[in-house]
Amino acid sequence: MAVLDAFRLDGKVAVVTGSTRGIGRSAATALAEAGADILVTGRDSDAATEVADQIRAIGRRAHVVIGDLTDDGVPERIVSEAESVLGSVDILVNNAGICRWTPALDITSQEMHEVLQTNVGVVLSMCQAAARTMMGRGSGVIINVGSISGLIVNRPQLQASYNASKAAVHQLTRSLAVEWADHGIRLNAIAPGYVKTGIAPIDDPQYAPWWVDLAPQRRYALPDELGPTIVYLASPASSFMTGEVLVIDGGYSVP
Repeated sequence: MAVLDAFRLDGKVAVVTGSTRGIGRSAATALAEAGADILVTGRDSDAATEVADQIRAIGRRAHVVIGDLTDDGVPERIVSEAESVLGSVDILVNNAGICRWTPALDITSQEMHEVLQTNVGVVLSMCQAAARTMMGRGSGVIINVGSISGLIVNRPQLQASYNASKAAVHQLTRSLAVEWADHGIRLNAIAPGYVKTGIAPIDDPQYAPWWVDLAPQRRYALPDELGPTIVYLASPASSFMTGEVLVIDGGYSVP
């Protein structure tokens, strides 16, 4: 296999959660450009349709499933529709998540449950649903979107619940990678630094000294900069890699 051919995903089907905007949208389009058909999922039907149209314009198939991943049965329905409409689930990218900025003393049990359920519980449910079909074929790739927040304590914002949830995503990734290796399933995670998305106030001057200036590269990332790494992890190019958390943060977390 030629080197660049190892990054191709022709004939593969990828499910990308939270693929209507930001990192998830960039992941979906990058995987499509590499040859994969995409199941687009989120809660915004108009945005999902827009992403699906973009994928079809690339020349790949796309199918949309709208739903709240925290609702019972939704992860299973997503995987089932990917199989019935697109033919399989070869790749899963767990991107959907939420963040709450709350001082630790003010975190309620409801908030903690919401953050952990969305950022960790949903990831596990999606992994389980996808793994059941992947095991039947003896192959599959799962990529979880973690964060440098699982490795450092962000400042000046106070987000202990989010930090704990992303640390859990990293360890869950490693644990499942070990458990499911014998079934031909690879799991890895990415840990992005500060990325410019619709919900990240990167351009706010009060945060730039903390979020941008402290990074050796002295800049933030754009979502499209994460797409190539996701393609690498999804493709045969990373065939001997599992259980890893790849940090993509412009050097921010370097000790």
